[in-house]
Amino acid sequence: MNNRGYFLRLISFCFLIILGLISCAGSNKNTNPNPVIIQKEPEAVGDVQYGISSYYAEKFHGKRTANGEIYDMYGVSGAHKTLPLNSIVKVTNLENNKELIIRINDRGPFIKDRIFDCSYGAAVKLEFISKGTAIVKVEVLEIGNDLYKKE
Repeated sequence: MNNRGYFLRLISFCFLIILGLISCAGSNKNTNPNPVIIQKEPEAVGDVQYGISSYYAEKFHGKRTANGEIYDMYGVSGAHKTLPLNSIVKVTNLENNKELIIRINDRGPFIKDRIFDCSYGAAVKLEFISKGTAIVKVEVLEIGNDLYKKE
């Protein structure tokens, strides 16, 4: 009977060890609700990029953009980190399917995980002012000349 008690304790101990190891195992489920999609930067006509767009407004209104133009927050323009200045893109708000043709005249956005900045006027037309950001598709229609405009 003493051997039986020892054997039961040994089995219980092994069971607890196995149970502990199982509870430490990680889940394969992605717990990030906004996964970052790694993709190459667009560089040619037809290239497409997906991600988050925001908009910029009052703080920059009346100041020079990267290509030398004066920023008009009520106009339609955009900022991209790598596309040549004066490139033409079609931006689609994937949350409501609104589309807009935008010329890139500035650099940005400078916030992690964002791929495009719209002028306030563009964000109004794409209907994401109240939310502040939108999930967008940016399609390159024309590669710009990357020239700085002197005014």
